[in-house]
Amino acid sequence: MLLRLQTEVLEAVARGEPLVSVADLLCRRAQELASDAICSILMVDAESRLRPLAAPSLPLSFSSAIDGVAIGDKVGSCGTAAFRNEAVMVTDIATDPLWDGFRSLAEPLGLRACWSSPIRNSANQVVATFAFYYRTARGPDDLERSIVETCVHLCSIAIDNEIVRERSHRLAYYDALTGLPNRGRFNELLGRAIRLQVPFGLMLVDIDHLKLVNDTVGHAFGDMLIRTVAERLANCHPSLTACRLGGDEFAILVSDCHSDHALRDAANRMLNAVSGLIQMDDQTIDPHITIGGALFGPDGDDEASLSQNADFALYHAKEIRRGGYVRFTPGMRTAMMERATMVRNVDQALADRRMLVHYQPIVRLDTAEIVGLEALARMRMPDGRIAAAGEFHAALADPRIAWQLTGQMLTQIAADIRQWLDLSIPFQHVGINVTTGDFQRGDLESRIVETFERTNVPLKHLILEVNESVYMAGSDQMVPKAVSDLRQRGLLVALDDFGTGFASLTHLLSFPVDVIKIDKSFIDRLGADRASDVVVGSIIDIARKLDIKLVAEGIESASQASILSELGCSMGQGYLFARPGSFADTTHLLSMFSQRIAPNPAPDANGDQLRRMD
Repeated sequence: MLLRLQTEVLEAVARGEPLVSVADLLCRRAQELASDAICSILMVDAESRLRPLAAPSLPLSFSSAIDGVAIGDKVGSCGTAAFRNEAVMVTDIATDPLWDGFRSLAEPLGLRACWSSPIRNSANQVVATFAFYYRTARGPDDLERSIVETCVHLCSIAIDNEIVRERSHRLAYYDALTGLPNRGRFNELLGRAIRLQVPFGLMLVDIDHLKLVNDTVGHAFGDMLIRTVAERLANCHPSLTACRLGGDEFAILVSDCHSDHALRDAANRMLNAVSGLIQMDDQTIDPHITIGGALFGPDGDDEASLSQNADFALYHAKEIRRGGYVRFTPGMRTAMMERATMVRNVDQALADRRMLVHYQPIVRLDTAEIVGLEALARMRMPDGRIAAAGEFHAALADPRIAWQLTGQMLTQIAADIRQWLDLSIPFQHVGINVTTGDFQRGDLESRIVETFERTNVPLKHLILEVNESVYMAGSDQMVPKAVSDLRQRGLLVALDDFGTGFASLTHLLSFPVDVIKIDKSFIDRLGADRASDVVVGSIIDIARKLDIKLVAEGIESASQASILSELGCSMGQGYLFARPGSFADTTHLLSMFSQRIAPNPAPDANGDQLRRMD
């Protein structure tokens, strides 16, 4: 009989039956073998409180009354057995002091005796109790002792198996760092919501500047930032179900969300909930998130389209409204598809060697002599047309594309400079624009050095043009350090598009810069806008006092050149002097207008007249 009980219960465990079903089966089969006994199994939770698991012959009111009761030395038979970690035999509930606080629960049900045994897990910790109640004041007979011994053993196996299952389920469906549902669980929840066809919204969330936190104050703080944001999102509102997709990205399902207004309200709740300083040791940070949202139905009626559109919205938000919220619009999909097409086109052009280098002269405003060049990327289209950078600039947001393009341009620039030097053309510098993608791999210095060494071109002929968005990308020291190392090699560094960043003048204090290139937007308004005249004049004055060279970009009229000269700017570039041209065209211009260097020029502070750029 016991063998049949054991076989039936173990088969239920092997089939993966829920623990509550296995426990109910065990109680019923035990009661069939011990006909005078009433069986009960109680779990002991992590807070050492009793939780009913199975008691098929006891009323629900009895189980409810002891649910949540803390174990202790006088907490009936079961609470005491769990507390003492030993079997407790109470042969007369009416008189035993262990039942003083619980006698009123048992006596109305005709329960006169109770024998409870602790159930231990594989670590020998009490996790449950197995009890036989009797309607007469007595203890167990030999058969009942054998039944209880078998049942306690089977319960231990079933509970251990359930713990393993729960752990496996948690590992499979919950994030270890935050405890939130993970990507796998999110996919299940999203699929179920779509199958039910209920109104809901989907938010994708990124933590702003997590990499900067990791790089500057350490990954321990970064992990705390992730956990804190996760906790704040999870507790934000009952209608929000937060999941962590990985890294700094979360997905939020917004239930009962019918409209754009409701979706925006949910986003605002999330933004407000996440705000608030986080402190760890002596470090403090103010967390921020960026949100992209999509509404089930209007913005997608299946998992793929809804998720993709929310992702488009998040990408757009990170570009134009970091730290805020953007809802998907159809135009975002079009823009992203166009960008993807652009990336493919540039990728193919790189493979076909159809990416070209054109050069725009930088001239002295007083003599119109060419003192340097800026290298600009062009793409020869399959039909032979030459496309300017504006037609494929968005593709350079892809770090891989930017890295490959810079590599091909460096190779071509070095070869072109070598030819100009071999032609004895007086020549100073070529400027090349570099992007965040060029710095991310950490090999920009070695690429430049190796490329120029192959053609025997001194690095003093290269200017690195970096704009403020690149300087500020990633860790606040990554780009400045790389630039500083390159300057040690003899390169000059130009701060490009000056005046369009968030704090241009402040950046001059921390960025290693030799040249400032004033953005075209200021030059366009010269002479027509007094404020522009004042700003440009101030920039020129500051640069002169800091001993930084100046180049005005986008000069298109003689009056602009004249005003710049009067303000003290000595160099410029723009359509007034020349449009970007091929190597052959540029060679012709250099042969005619290249700056002539005196036979014995005075060296600059670095002992090299070619570094004058004036």
